Amino acid sequence: MHQILVYADSLSWGIIPDTHERFDFGQRWPGVMELELAKLGKSVRVIEDCLNGRRTVWDDPYKPGRNGLTGLEQRIEIHSPLSLVTVFLGTNDFQSMHQRTAWESAQGLGAIVAAIRRAPIEPGMSAPEILIIAPPAIQKAKGAIAPKFEGAEIKAVGLSQAIRQVASDAGCHFFDAGSVTKTSRVDGVHLDEDQHLTLGKAMAGMVGQLL
Repeated sequence: MHQILVYADSLSWGIIPDTHERFDFGQRWPGVMELELAKLGKSVRVIEDCLNGRRTVWDDPYKPGRNGLTGLEQRIEIHSPLSLVTVFLGTNDFQSMHQRTAWESAQGLGAIVAAIRRAPIEPGMSAPEILIIAPPAIQKAKGAIAPKFEGAEIKAVGLSQAIRQVASDAGCHFFDAGSVTKTSRVDGVHLDEDQHLTLGKAMAGMVGQLL
């Protein structure tokens, strides 16, 4: 059986836009991906490690533990052996309390990749392949999260291209989520249920080839 770790934030945790509720496993994209891969005859277990507010390499000044590097190497060790790690981060780097550029966020993902590769997995276990997913472009935030993401749509311009370059330089697989879906029509940042379905099916197609 192939084990796939989804290391991500609220876009993958499956928060229902403008609420504090969560989509069911079969509704959020990692679950859709697992179910679709099963239909393709792939024996796969998707492990979700998705934390609301997780950044790439920066701390949240209001909530502890949102730095994506914190404990990452141990997470890889815990869940090994892994066939694939998908990294879907970046959106929260552009919250209003951060003045980051797309290039800086992409460099943060480069640090995430390096941490995955130096994880102390058991001797004889193969290192997992890494797939970096670029988030869809942030739209102007609406609803309850608007203050938290004020100006994010401007700061994050060029993120997908910057992530693509980092993935290429690091020898990782790359997927642009924005090539198949936009962000939520409700809050402009997360994913609506139909968008999770679209992304999950697209990811199943790509991951199926990698496995």
